[in-house]
Amino acid sequence: MIYADVIVDISLEKLDKTFQYAVPDHLSERIKEGSVVIVPFGNGQRFLKGYVMSLSEEPKIDPAKIKPIRSLPEDELGPEEQMIALAAWMKKNYGGTMNQALKTVLPVHKKYTPREEKYVCPAVPKDILQGELNALLSRKKHSVAKERLMRELLSEEEIPWDVITGKLSVPSSNIRDLEKKGILRVTSKHIYRNPLSSKSLEDSEKATVFDLNPEQKAAADTVKKTMDEGKGGTFLLYGVTGSGKTEVYMDLIEETLKQGKEAIVLIPEISLTYQTVMRFYHRFGDLVSILNSRMSPGERYDQFERAKKGDCRIMVGPRSALFTPFPDLGIIIIDEEHESSYKSEQSPRYHARETAEERVRYTNAVLVLGSATPSLESYNRAEKGEITLLTLKKRVEKRPLPVCEVVDLRKELSSGNRSILSRRLKDLMEDRLSREEQIMLFLNRRGMLSAMSCRSCGEVIKCPHCSVSLSLHRDGKLHCHYCGHEEPKPSVCPSCGSKYLGGFKAGTEKIEDEVKKTFPKARVIRMDADTTKGKEGYDEILSAFKNREADILVGTQMIVKGHDFPGVTLMGVLAADLSLNISDFHAAERTFQLIVQAAGRAGRGEDPGNVVIQTYQPDHYAVMAASDQDYEGFFRQEMAYRSLLSYPPKNHMLLILITSDREKPLNLQASSIADMLKDSLRGKCIVSGPYDAPVYKINDTYRKVIYVKHEEYAKLVDAKDLVEQSLNNAEGFRVNGAYVWFDFDPANM
Repeated sequence: MIYADVIVDISLEKLDKTFQYAVPDHLSERIKEGSVVIVPFGNGQRFLKGYVMSLSEEPKIDPAKIKPIRSLPEDELGPEEQMIALAAWMKKNYGGTMNQALKTVLPVHKKYTPREEKYVCPAVPKDILQGELNALLSRKKHSVAKERLMRELLSEEEIPWDVITGKLSVPSSNIRDLEKKGILRVTSKHIYRNPLSSKSLEDSEKATVFDLNPEQKAAADTVKKTMDEGKGGTFLLYGVTGSGKTEVYMDLIEETLKQGKEAIVLIPEISLTYQTVMRFYHRFGDLVSILNSRMSPGERYDQFERAKKGDCRIMVGPRSALFTPFPDLGIIIIDEEHESSYKSEQSPRYHARETAEERVRYTNAVLVLGSATPSLESYNRAEKGEITLLTLKKRVEKRPLPVCEVVDLRKELSSGNRSILSRRLKDLMEDRLSREEQIMLFLNRRGMLSAMSCRSCGEVIKCPHCSVSLSLHRDGKLHCHYCGHEEPKPSVCPSCGSKYLGGFKAGTEKIEDEVKKTFPKARVIRMDADTTKGKEGYDEILSAFKNREADILVGTQMIVKGHDFPGVTLMGVLAADLSLNISDFHAAERTFQLIVQAAGRAGRGEDPGNVVIQTYQPDHYAVMAASDQDYEGFFRQEMAYRSLLSYPPKNHMLLILITSDREKPLNLQASSIADMLKDSLRGKCIVSGPYDAPVYKINDTYRKVIYVKHEEYAKLVDAKDLVEQSLNNAEGFRVNGAYVWFDFDPANM
């Protein structure tokens, strides 16, 4: 006999409450984890819909007391059932428990009471109401407030309670008196919280519907053909910065709405939400809603309810918006699909790109991935013909791409310039300020902490066995996070002998101060984690800059992703190569993407743009390709490196993370898993480790990692299954004080 652990009410906050049911023989071939089932519940003959969490052959109680599952629903999967099926797929392909997967696809577990607005309306015909008013007026002493209310009710069918008690100054006791007499009645309406209502919609830029140019139209028509055929499919829209990808998105959404379906638009950063949603709002109005992590739980709950009821049909937001419960989803668009923020850092560590592709299968919807710098994974799949490649090679209105210049910071240092700003960048900034044009300064902070580089020659100290930089640990040694190699920290550069060896220390606040000293008349604002802590922090800074309330915007990665400021004609990329120093095989790809995305912010208006790329490694292929806006050239060279070292996307990789607050159980568990995998997978997969994690200790928790590589993703799923079986389905994969986590094709190492 097979037994199923079933959740019977997924609206409960505690989703791990399950009940065991027996699986009848005639359903045993059809029921699996994630299946929707009809089960008897309670002592009576009440039947409820449930969701299968897990299957086993072991009864938890007396088998005679276990009720059988009654049936499977005959109708097709609805949005809720689709989410459960998606959770089961995520559990299988990313690891973790079914509970964790369910809590991911059902982000709002608790029901929130909608706000209510009360209204007052007549309970009798107007002639009777007039008679009651006349009777009231015949009295010498009568309530003037009641008189005022009754007069209003003769001319209005419905009046908000707040208007009556506020503007009309009618006490609530008077309303209740008339309600008891049957003259009026009080009704209430549920009002869902709308996060857009607090925005200055009227003050934002009105949408202009442009005719698509030939490139845009060809791309949109290709997707529409698939939509019309109802087959579904995945498309990669590769377009240079400023080529009008958003216009293509909106054209496809308009077609989706005409077909009576809904759309999800994923964006990588909260900072993009306001500007992006305004463009969609002024095209599609109240059909648009948003989700982000800064919204209250009640606001998030209401957006899901609005989506279920059809009050909104376009959802814009970061990763979690993927799980919006639209009943008839037609399209998912993932803008800036290359961004690492689409990969979850909590179990299950799913990637929104892959998970979206699985979700669209349920409704034959289409998935559009858009980027000016596609991920190697997506572009590699497009080259293989697994997904359809669409290209936009020119900027809209034939605007030229910005002119990029590379400044060698080694020469700046040797000539005596120790400023954060190169002489060329200062000259161009002075020119732009004199012409009242805007400037953005981007500080690439990735990699600024642990890697060591030489400021004289630009040399980065790398592992002799891997194509990654070594990281400085507290023990004073340099460590490789891939093969375990370690060596002492040098006192001088091993390449040129310079003593200027270390990390980059400047932050955005220091840059802001230097810019203000250099250009005292310029209006400078800063955008980083410190200045955007408030709920509206992103919107206030971006709106101020867009409205020309500042001349120079200094910021981190959040300022270079997807923003469109027509007044910006100069972008300064400060310390562009810092991200090359990360001990991560993605380092060159991340650097190329950041530089190209940053450069794309300049020259998007009528005036041409310039970009100054400051670097200690001007000859690095990622910097050179980025300055030439040469994605194809970068892709070829980077894929050659990935192939040589068996890194994704050439091979797939499974990272197994073991954590514990004590080192002994950590070491025992990590060694046990590594030995088991090496024995079981010998000759099948590459297994290496265990190693200390790149950050070995976080919040008094120690961490070790094991890497497994293979060309086939399914083989890594098998390896994950082996580990899970070895843990005997331990609660949350915790054994002897150590936890085990899985991360497939990790976005960050």
